[in-house]
Amino acid sequence: MFDFLDGYDLLGAFWVTVKLTVFSALGSLIWGTLLAGMRVSPVPLMRGFATAYVNVIRNIPLTVIIVFASLGLFQTLQITLGGDGDFKVINFRLAVLAFIVYTASFVCEALRSGINTVPVGQAEAARALGLSFTQVLRLIVLPQAFRSVVNPLSNVLIALTKNTTVAAAIGVAEASYLMKEMVENEAQLLLISGVFVLGFVVLTLPTGLILGWVAKKVAVKR
Repeated sequence: MFDFLDGYDLLGAFWVTVKLTVFSALGSLIWGTLLAGMRVSPVPLMRGFATAYVNVIRNIPLTVIIVFASLGLFQTLQITLGGDGDFKVINFRLAVLAFIVYTASFVCEALRSGINTVPVGQAEAARALGLSFTQVLRLIVLPQAFRSVVNPLSNVLIALTKNTTVAAAIGVAEASYLMKEMVENEAQLLLISGVFVLGFVVLTLPTGLILGWVAKKVAVKR
């Protein structure tokens, strides 16, 4: 019944999906944390930049950002991100960059909600001890904020995993790209759909369960 799978690299396609998710998640976490720091910064210019970034990027469809990365950065500005003419590598890195740009705005807002749960008195006490804004944010506020937003961040991660299917729009050979190819070549639509649905459930369900368990373990009790 599943003989038609023999001619396709199913595991390879899902491995590309996993790599897209991992690299994009790490980049989004770093950039999203910096944006969250700017969102609560005492410097108006930084707050304005982060606010504008989040509000603009969250309202642009991800497909538009992905296509812009390919047409605008690569084909127009010749930005290859170190791909050295290898189109597979270039498209993969451009897709990761686009996912980071898009997903970081959601990470930022999740973190900002966590920062708002930290009592103001703690920051005031830290400043009274002579700590700078950066030190207060890094040592006092962010550690507690992260513990408060494990569940929202896990939702962002699961959404990112599903969003990686958009990378097929610029030719990245991840799972949905292979699914499209299989649907065009085979007459097994229901079986093909079932295989890819199962594949994404296998990727996202453990992530939700593990991070849900982590959220209970590290929850801040006030």
